[in-house]
Amino acid sequence: MSKAQRLMQLMMAVNRKRQFKVRELAEEFEVSTRTILRDLQELSELGVPLYSEVGPHGGYKVLRERVLPPITFTEVEAVAMFFASHALRHYSSLPFEEESVSALRKFYLHLPGDVRDSIDRMKSRLDFTAPTRRQNAPYLPLLLEAAVAQKVLDITYEPEDRASSQRAIQPVFIYTNQGFWYCSAYCFLRQGYRLFRCDRIRTAVYDTSGLQPLELEPSSSSGWYEEPSVPHSYRIQAKLSRRAVQRCEAEMWISLDIHEDGSGQLDAMVPEEELSFYANFFIGLGTEVIVEQPTELKDEIRQQLSDLAAHYK
Repeated sequence: MSKAQRLMQLMMAVNRKRQFKVRELAEEFEVSTRTILRDLQELSELGVPLYSEVGPHGGYKVLRERVLPPITFTEVEAVAMFFASHALRHYSSLPFEEESVSALRKFYLHLPGDVRDSIDRMKSRLDFTAPTRRQNAPYLPLLLEAAVAQKVLDITYEPEDRASSQRAIQPVFIYTNQGFWYCSAYCFLRQGYRLFRCDRIRTAVYDTSGLQPLELEPSSSSGWYEEPSVPHSYRIQAKLSRRAVQRCEAEMWISLDIHEDGSGQLDAMVPEEELSFYANFFIGLGTEVIVEQPTELKDEIRQQLSDLAAHYK
């Protein structure tokens, strides 16, 4: 095995291990301990964050922020990876905001010049848009971390039309819709599942009261925000003309059942707090849409139309 191949495999080996000893690596790669020490020094100079501990239980460890080994991409794969990350820039908040910007910059700068030129030409002809929102969700990384680790958070939540409240929650699932981020979580105050809009979470810290977390797992990639049983959500059903379908697909990014003639049916679960938004949007569609349910959405449409009529008296 050449030195270059050994260094590559050694980098992958130390990334897999939480802790290791020089003698173990020497036996694995069938070289002397002195050779492994020199190789580890070279890896350290290349940026692999290694540190050593002395004592009977000592050895080498890799810091949490590990450096991944090089990966080769075809030109088309490189372009696809770039635009997959590039598309995230439209979101005002991301769970890994700084890291995604840094990764995209590194990825772009290390591409061959002709591939960068190709990407630059595509950037003026290809984009992935998302609704622009002014609201930031600064606690997204903490919410995601708590969901993965199944830990309890103490938050201050401020709904649109009610006073803020303190509550303990255990995040289960994080998703984005219409440019907003949502967190489905178990609320210990209400003793049930609740849906929280992440930009309305004013403070969030790990709970220190000793509250025991629950064993909670999302049933599917979408089940936590589409189940009718989730409190404070409504099932919207509406018939849409062909023109209304085109508007919904262009502006709302929601799943529709489209018929052969281009018309369609909307059947989706939405948070209670978003009823006003949907009412306003459907009013803009006029007679191109017929809302079948829920009654609360119909009432909201009537109220908004009444307020609009009163405004022009």
